[in-house]
Amino acid sequence: MKTESIWTIVGVVIAVAIAWFLVEVVLSVMWLFAKIAAVIFVAVIVYFALHALFKRSKS
Repeated sequence: MKTESIWTIVGVVIAVAIAWFLVEVVLSVMWLFAKIAAVIFVAVIVYFALHALFKRSKS
């Protein structure tokens, strides 16, 4: 094997490792944003439900 071939293989392995790490980070951040969005959505529903419940009980 030529030295160029070895460096090409090493470069490909390093590129795959970096890509794997970046994909993990991006997916983790996306999952965090999805969870935050779900929490906000549920919190808004609960807020309006409690608001309607207390408004009805005062009347």
